[in-house]
Amino acid sequence: MTLTDLVELVRGGGLGADPATCTVSVGFTTRQGARHATRGQSYRNTVVSLRVEEAIGSCAVEDIADDEVHACVGATVQDLLGHPNPAIRTAALDAYLAHVRPHHLAATKSLTIGPGGSLAKSMARAEAVVDLLDPAPGDRVLVVGVVNSLLHHLRERGATYVPCDLKGGHTEWDEPIATDAESALDGCDLVLASGMTVGNGTFEPLLRRAADVGKPVVLFAQTASAILPWFIGDGVRAVSAEPYPFFWLDGGPTTIHHYTERPS
Repeated sequence: MTLTDLVELVRGGGLGADPATCTVSVGFTTRQGARHATRGQSYRNTVVSLRVEEAIGSCAVEDIADDEVHACVGATVQDLLGHPNPAIRTAALDAYLAHVRPHHLAATKSLTIGPGGSLAKSMARAEAVVDLLDPAPGDRVLVVGVVNSLLHHLRERGATYVPCDLKGGHTEWDEPIATDAESALDGCDLVLASGMTVGNGTFEPLLRRAADVGKPVVLFAQTASAILPWFIGDGVRAVSAEPYPFFWLDGGPTTIHHYTERPS
């Protein structure tokens, strides 16, 4: 399976609903800045989201004009699968797949992240993701898309890690962050990667490289949460999928979905 294969499956109506009649009813952008209590770093996120029927598909992006997102309203999924902006293409595909294969029906299991402050929810989500990865003590994990709460739980499990992110910088513990995931893969036992790799074009090259050297890949996804489960069995071992609204938007209970089998 490749992203091109998946898009062609959708275009051909192979998943039931005709993408030419599935229309985007809502398009919006979420922009947030966050700094968890007791943490020394802050961060920003911008996410494009499109709604198809009951489903919302999302893609993180560095920046995007509101008018470009609003122009998607009323367009069909078929039209948007050819959009020049990869964030729009990703959000449209994600929304369509979440519509035809809802997470609550397709996932292997669903988990509730309980209510709490932003740090408590971040830590709870990260613990569930690391449980899905299930590293052994001493395993070295390539973490693509640095989330400090994930690094915390890897440390708690006795694993080591190589943090990697296109933005570079340093972790909460002042560890340098690599920027080239494929090069950083050498010497690692497992890969834990963000769904944001789909939006920035690094997902498939990383997946191919990991397959070439026999490294299992587990994904945690807000971006492309309904897309990535389709890659299970093609280099991906498991996916933690978190559709919109994400844990950082709501202090109440939120849901994540774990996949260890491809949707059928």
